[in-house]
Amino acid sequence: MRLTVAQALVRFLSVQFTERDGVRHRTVAGMWGIFGHGNVAGVGQALLEAGPEAMPFHQGRNEQAMVHAAVGYARMKHRLSTLACTTSIGPGATNLVTGAALATVNRVPVLLLPGDVFATRPADPVLQQLEVPWAYDVSVNDALRPVSRYFDRIWRPEMLPASLLQAMRVLTDPVETGAVTLALPQDVQAEGYDWPDELFRERVWHVRRPLPDAAALAEAAQLLRSARRPLVVAGGGVRHAEAAPVLAEFAEATGIPVAETQAGKGSLRWDHPQALGAIGHTGTPPADAAAREADVVLGVGTRWTDFTTASGSLFASGTRFVNLNAAAFDGHKMAGLALVGDARAGLAALTAELAGFRAPEREYAVAEWRARTAAVLGQGDEGGGGDGDGPWPPSQAEVIGALDAVLADRDVVVNAAGSMPGDLHKLWRSRDPEQYHVEYGYSCMGYEIPAAIGVRLAAPDREVFALVGDGTYLMLPTEIVTAVQEGVPVNLVIVQNHGYASIGGLSAQVGAEGFATAYRFPGAGGDFTGAPLPVDLAANAASLGLEVFTPGSAKELRSALAAARNSPRPTAVYVETDPSRPAPGAEAWWDVPVAEVSTRPATRAARAAYEASRPAPGSRPTL
Repeated sequence: MRLTVAQALVRFLSVQFTERDGVRHRTVAGMWGIFGHGNVAGVGQALLEAGPEAMPFHQGRNEQAMVHAAVGYARMKHRLSTLACTTSIGPGATNLVTGAALATVNRVPVLLLPGDVFATRPADPVLQQLEVPWAYDVSVNDALRPVSRYFDRIWRPEMLPASLLQAMRVLTDPVETGAVTLALPQDVQAEGYDWPDELFRERVWHVRRPLPDAAALAEAAQLLRSARRPLVVAGGGVRHAEAAPVLAEFAEATGIPVAETQAGKGSLRWDHPQALGAIGHTGTPPADAAAREADVVLGVGTRWTDFTTASGSLFASGTRFVNLNAAAFDGHKMAGLALVGDARAGLAALTAELAGFRAPEREYAVAEWRARTAAVLGQGDEGGGGDGDGPWPPSQAEVIGALDAVLADRDVVVNAAGSMPGDLHKLWRSRDPEQYHVEYGYSCMGYEIPAAIGVRLAAPDREVFALVGDGTYLMLPTEIVTAVQEGVPVNLVIVQNHGYASIGGLSAQVGAEGFATAYRFPGAGGDFTGAPLPVDLAANAASLGLEVFTPGSAKELRSALAAARNSPRPTAVYVETDPSRPAPGAEAWWDVPVAEVSTRPATRAARAAYEASRPAPGSRPTL
């Protein structure tokens, strides 16, 4: 069959399927794109020729945002289906780098198809070509190599079949997955070639559930049986493996309490008897207390990042770790016993291995924390607040409380960087394994709006709310236009606090005095301490086509959120918050170095506090 390289690429992708537990998904369910001279005659023409039934298309406005949308989609699909992103060569291609890094850090599959320079070099240099005198086979797309799990450049049509199969291998591998980049020289994209029919036959990529080694499983069970204060730490692997019900069964059978990382939050319903809530620097008092006294910790699908371990300071030096993880790389962290296998299959096997075992009961003041949480959220009781009117403007926690009261169990809340992830990790009451969607592996500003679109495309039966700070909104609001264009009814909650609230607080803590973290006019001394900037984000959102609500009281806030939830259009609820009433502070340490030498009193005081709180080096192995 004679097709262009781009036509063959699109046709191949349209017949690839992923299967797990007997359920089949399209591996690449659609494509985002922005067209320029580097892909318009190739992939652009191929998409037009194939039509939306073969490859649905979404018109992006920013290449980074397209990748974020694909990540949101793929995560919601448990990494069994994803979206591709095509761009021109040049700035369009390099704009992919941030999104690619986010995908790879979070181990979420996305397929990137940037255009590239001419393979035949009819003129040199061509428009947007990076000239590297010592390596003429280098282009700007090489910037994607370190942030991709697989990278190839298709210099000739004959290279395409083998590269496509390798790309699919990585996209469908729970251990190896991340960003996959196929750089496509613009002349090669449009070149015709006689392809074998075999290339376009339907292929099913089976995602297995490997069991841990039997000897390692028995050793892990013996270690847990010997524990006096065991603890489970649930990570993102629980959700990717759809293992939440099996985790609940494990916790109920053994009585072992469960704490959750950012990626693992929602693995247990918030009011489950064994649920301690969030762990680490942004953790709850019960979870962090359990971590400090734990003698054996079972980590399930966690990468053990610094926020989870409180920069290695949370656990006692004698704590033993068992790590159930699909990736051996993660299984051996914390000098742990590695159970390399699928989270769901591994938990089921471990539950059977521990039959008859019951952990000693301990009190971790969970009820007290839940009551305190209700008060911070501005709610009348643990189960979701009353209708009383609270202070105005609300605290950020009270905005979260209002959203918690309005959302149904299957609704989804999306967030990423700033102070909001910490507040959500501590305070949000997840009622469904898919409700909590916070990207904190890369902590990337700009993720929320496009990711919310991706989530809604993946789960059209769920309402989706993105909590968006003013800093994030100003950085990447462009896909609002796509949501309006395609009628994707996402809901934004725009939180205005006139700057970077999280980094502003951290700046004060480390003695940098909040320098350049507020959105204000310059003050008398030249720093940014003047009046807030007269930026009207509500008017901006309305100008992009959103239905915008601007509540003026706590009652109106809940009414606005309910109206947004019931609207068939994309919406925004705009609310200014009171930063003087923060959520409860950190329960565990996080290592952010402070300048050792300074003439400023604030910095010297911060350094003294840092030295006093820093744990001794080597107190916790993090191999």
